[in-house]
Amino acid sequence: MHDGNETELVEDVAVMVKKRRKGIYILPNLFTLAALFGGFYAIVMAINGRFDLAAIGVFCAMVLDSLDGRVARMTNTQSAFGEQMDSLSDMVSFGAAPAIIAYVWALQGLGRWGWIAAFVYCACAALRLARFNVNTAVVDKRFFQGLPSPAAAALVAGFIWLMTDLGVKGPTVAWPMFALALYSGLTMVTNVPFYSFKGVHMKKSVPFAVIVLIALVIAVINIDPPIVLFSIFVAYGFSGYAIYVWRKAKGMQTSVISTSTQEPDERGLHE
Repeated sequence: MHDGNETELVEDVAVMVKKRRKGIYILPNLFTLAALFGGFYAIVMAINGRFDLAAIGVFCAMVLDSLDGRVARMTNTQSAFGEQMDSLSDMVSFGAAPAIIAYVWALQGLGRWGWIAAFVYCACAALRLARFNVNTAVVDKRFFQGLPSPAAAALVAGFIWLMTDLGVKGPTVAWPMFALALYSGLTMVTNVPFYSFKGVHMKKSVPFAVIVLIALVIAVINIDPPIVLFSIFVAYGFSGYAIYVWRKAKGMQTSVISTSTQEPDERGLHE
């Protein structure tokens, strides 16, 4: 009888552990939901004609999206559910939202060309996210394969925020918006390498000068957020092509697929 009770107790504990593992971690998914809300908020503000707030919503979503993964890793709460949730949130915040905002603000005046540009951007964001999920294990962690969708969204939203801040109406810059939407969208699905900044470890100690530099960057951004942020992402949006040309000139491999031997699951893939 005693052995039977112990067996039942072990089975009950196993069932409880199994159920617990199937649960959803709250903390990282709260950040993901907040990022999703940022994208949804941006769409609503664009429909209401508040394009400055729409752009700010996209940037807020970008900040929150950068935090959910880091929080999950720091608290050891990664999960397959969280990864799927993050991808779906990114599709709304960095795929559908920028396309809709750009269309409502400027592109609808171009007729079919306008919605084609918006759709190309949205479709490329979906393709970019799908490829990222598939190639996670074989891509050099130091680089993104193509322009990351948050940066592409920041280019589109940053341009809209800057023009709105300067008092420029969307229809007057419809064609520049058209070109930027296509550039951002198509660059997402290229093989051009963009630095990922994943080599920066939040848990490691840094020199005091680094903290001072971060404070200076925050101060500079606060001088004029639309101009500074848009300039930063324009520079980043072209940096991938500069890296590509530099690698090509040096005779280095330009593809970011399996170029690193630092990660255990990548060793030997490119030998």
